[in-house]
Amino acid sequence: MAKLLDIDQVIEEAKGIDVEKDLNNDAVNAVDGADEIYTDESEEDSAIDSDSYTDKPTAHHLEKIPRNVDVKKKFEDHYRELLGDDYDKFMNYSLSYIRKCIRVNTLKTSVEDIQKRLGDRWQLEEIPWCHEGFWITYKDGKRFDLGNLIEHHLGYIYVQEAASMIPPRVLDPQSGEMVLDMCAAPGSKTTQIAMYMQNSGILVANDISGSRLRALGMNMQRCGVRNSILTMMQEHRFKRIADSHPEFRFDRILVDAPCSGTGTIRKSLRTILMWNPLGITKLNRIQRNLIDVAFNLLKPNGVMVYSTCTIEPEENEAVISYLLDKYPDAKLEDIDESALGIKRTKAITSFQDLKIRPEVEKCLRIHPYDNDTEGFFVARIRKTA
Repeated sequence: MAKLLDIDQVIEEAKGIDVEKDLNNDAVNAVDGADEIYTDESEEDSAIDSDSYTDKPTAHHLEKIPRNVDVKKKFEDHYRELLGDDYDKFMNYSLSYIRKCIRVNTLKTSVEDIQKRLGDRWQLEEIPWCHEGFWITYKDGKRFDLGNLIEHHLGYIYVQEAASMIPPRVLDPQSGEMVLDMCAAPGSKTTQIAMYMQNSGILVANDISGSRLRALGMNMQRCGVRNSILTMMQEHRFKRIADSHPEFRFDRILVDAPCSGTGTIRKSLRTILMWNPLGITKLNRIQRNLIDVAFNLLKPNGVMVYSTCTIEPEENEAVISYLLDKYPDAKLEDIDESALGIKRTKAITSFQDLKIRPEVEKCLRIHPYDNDTEGFFVARIRKTA
């Protein structure tokens, strides 16, 4: 008979971990000291006026962000090589406002109730890949302060970008399962996972930053999540606990990894200024560590979803290829975009000198112009042994 997991014992051991001692390693610097990784103060490439990208016809109605952005020549050269003729389209969307979105929190209310509560003042358009998600616009002029809505304060809705709702959908957590969100803060995907679990089972929500963990805790409380354990550990600490407790394994794990965020330029123009190739390489090492540890924390037949909000192949397809090369029992599963109702861009199978396996075509690569959202990458991996 399998030994049951003594969760209290695991928590007590976790309390004894000296988290502060590890706050100087690359992983933390990547999240809390992003400027050091991305910004190259010696950069002397010529600047390019962003206005040149915004006069091209698009499939969606776009509103330009009224701010000029200097684009590094290295950035343009890199992304023209990656995107080819779609580069101008990518920049057009990246320099336009993103649509506001909410997700109804069915732990506290229903989709129908929110439609009634907001329908008089707000136009709600259902997001195809998330029944509880809606693009939202104010009927009488412009209004963007969704965080001031009483429904937000009560935890009835979560202000969440549409593409961000995809990884929990692909993970497909079930009631009663043991689930880990390894990089959980600030909690949009974590609360969505708890919603799908219907507050049953155990949801371990982890992050390495104390300030981010505070935000995570507040959001979990606001949304009425009751099946969660919050932890503050780096990935190697999970490995240490798992090595001493073979029963410490999960049915499903989400690794929404720290990344360069080049799919989110339209939400933070600073991303362009912070970008440089050295930062991508450093992040790749962190991402490989995260996905490696997470895979070993899965139960046999367990499912892991790896996701980022970047379109960099080195952070996406190359990371998945690394895992497939290392573990023969890692099986990459198809993600059916037609079932999700989502448009996708073909996965990158060859770029520069990256080692990428052909199976990555099963991954979901989304560029901002595909669905007028952020750019995102999602992969679903099953542990077969």
